[in-house]
Amino acid sequence: MDFSLSQEQREIAAAANKFAQSEFNKVARQCDKEERYPKEIWQQAGELGFMGIFIEERYGGLGLGILEHSLVMEEFWRADPGVGCILLAPFGAEIIQDFGTEEQKQRWLPPVAGGEIILATAITEPNAGSDIFAQTTSAVRDGDDYLINGSKQFISNGTVADYVLVMCRTDPGEKNRLKQYSFLVVEKGAEGFSADKLHGKMGIRASDTATLSFDDVRVPAANLIGGAEGDGFKQVMELFNINRVVAAAQGVGVAQGALDRALAYTKEREQFGRALAGFQGVQFTLAEMATKVASARQLCRLAAWQIDQGRVDHALISMAKLLAGQNAVWVTQEAVQLLGGYGYMDEYDVERFYRDAKIVEIYEGAREIEKITIAREILGRDFKG
Repeated sequence: MDFSLSQEQREIAAAANKFAQSEFNKVARQCDKEERYPKEIWQQAGELGFMGIFIEERYGGLGLGILEHSLVMEEFWRADPGVGCILLAPFGAEIIQDFGTEEQKQRWLPPVAGGEIILATAITEPNAGSDIFAQTTSAVRDGDDYLINGSKQFISNGTVADYVLVMCRTDPGEKNRLKQYSFLVVEKGAEGFSADKLHGKMGIRASDTATLSFDDVRVPAANLIGGAEGDGFKQVMELFNINRVVAAAQGVGVAQGALDRALAYTKEREQFGRALAGFQGVQFTLAEMATKVASARQLCRLAAWQIDQGRVDHALISMAKLLAGQNAVWVTQEAVQLLGGYGYMDEYDVERFYRDAKIVEIYEGAREIEKITIAREILGRDFKG
């Protein structure tokens, strides 16, 4: 059993590392302070092909897999988690590619892959966080259009996206609740559609997050993903499977970035006549940090590889995200501790990384949801105890 990356995969990761380390540091601290989305960095990344990694070649992408996408995400978050969120610019392309009509794929995938447009996917609602079936945003057919009403909360790319994939209830009367939902694509600037940027986030402040409102937003029926109603639940579940692995890669990246900085600091900083890294207690902490990073990385890559092979292991995916999130929080916390007072100051990156890490335990399924999924899989879905 060979767990090593291919030469191509190593080159992709190295290219992502080189780009991120050279470009992100120029804007990371300022974007964090200003809560500014680094659109200029996104454009550069798009020109280099990073936005179309998993998009098929016939639609302008590189035609690679979720594993390669995760490798790039890890390197981006290793350099800076907030700026690294630019790799979420294709968020929703997964649904279009796997479920969209050919016309929809031709319309939206090439400009996403080329770094010309940004997508957002709107699922979460103010009163419906992890409960998909509590969503109330509606889409009612009106001739050749749909009228969308409702609101969405905590939407990544909300104010910078050119198009938003909105999960709506299209058939509330359907007895099978799994068939009540659909995705519709709303274009930026549509009448009745507004996006309000959220401020004051604990971390990933360079990532754009917004509240979206829909007031009789008229959308052509041609924007219904797949062309038929009722497939929204199936589509969102596939998206969750992919993006929980991507979120796990984010956790690995922020933890590795914190470890990088802790290693550099403890080797240079002297106390009592020798480098901090020379003390056994510090060495033990560094060893634990490195072990947690490595364990989360292997689980994340295995889950991504399984998806690329067409084998979706729900428990494995949730395990990868759960472990990566928990380890990211612990590793970044220890990095702050190792830097002491300097670690508490915003001129040192570990303070920012510590704040950024927490989101991995929350979005794309909170850690409690991951535990529920894992328990159901290992106990058996028919277990009634």
